[in-house]
Amino acid sequence: MSRALKAHVLLVLVTLVWGATFVVIKNALADATPLLFNALRMALAAATLALLYGRQLARVSRGALRMGAVVGTFLWIGYEFQTEGLRLTTPSKSAFITGLSVILVPVFLAIFWRRRLKPWTWAGVATAFVGLYLLTVPAAGGLGLQEINRGDVLTLGCAIGFAFQIVWMGRATRAHPFAQIATLQAIVCALLMAVTVPLAEHAHIVWLPRVLWAIVVTALLCTAAAFTIQAWAQQFTSPTYTALIFALEPVFAWLTSYFVLGERLGYRGAGGAGLILAGIVVAEVWGGERD
Repeated sequence: MSRALKAHVLLVLVTLVWGATFVVIKNALADATPLLFNALRMALAAATLALLYGRQLARVSRGALRMGAVVGTFLWIGYEFQTEGLRLTTPSKSAFITGLSVILVPVFLAIFWRRRLKPWTWAGVATAFVGLYLLTVPAAGGLGLQEINRGDVLTLGCAIGFAFQIVWMGRATRAHPFAQIATLQAIVCALLMAVTVPLAEHAHIVWLPRVLWAIVVTALLCTAAAFTIQAWAQQFTSPTYTALIFALEPVFAWLTSYFVLGERLGYRGAGGAGLILAGIVVAEVWGGERD
């Protein structure tokens, strides 16, 4: 198996884990405030990665430090918005809105790095945002914008943060060792989360088994292992190919939520979710930049 194929397979497995844990996190947030939950999971993940790659950190360059800080900051933005939003919305909606990060990757590459986009990309973006409207805005009179769930708006902020994280991760791992970047981003993210907790929420947690399970699973599988794999894999695949694989995340999340929580999107919501996926595929398969 070539390294490129192995990278694609591993990214699919990472996406499966991420999608399946939306329900796990949603359940845990009944007994823990979101920012404290994030800080605990990321601290455990950062400590695990530091133990694994401590020797590489001892000879880290200034360039790697800078890039790790940038990637870690965007990771922090993404997770804080996502987890706070998930407290207020459903796992499936959270996952599909998060999936918009996929089509934002080529758009941000065009805006900030002057990559030329094809008409298919804009068509995919437009399709996905029509889907976003159907998924998040209730079928009320007028545009119904006043009825948008606050959790959905916060999750849209998460999609922006994760899109930048994907772009910068690709750039960072092409210039610096993947283990250094994976560890540094987790450390930076954990530090920012720790600072945020006392400033932004009245933290509390009930140490139930489902909370402990959620912290361990999300820290070790979804963060430490997953972002190490992502950092390694993005050496051999472009940010837009990575983003296309990540488009599977809301599908895995919806399936898990359907079978575990019995969540139903309804005809309007399902149509919106379908348009988001269609927009992602159109933008990435026919319009995405390949670098």
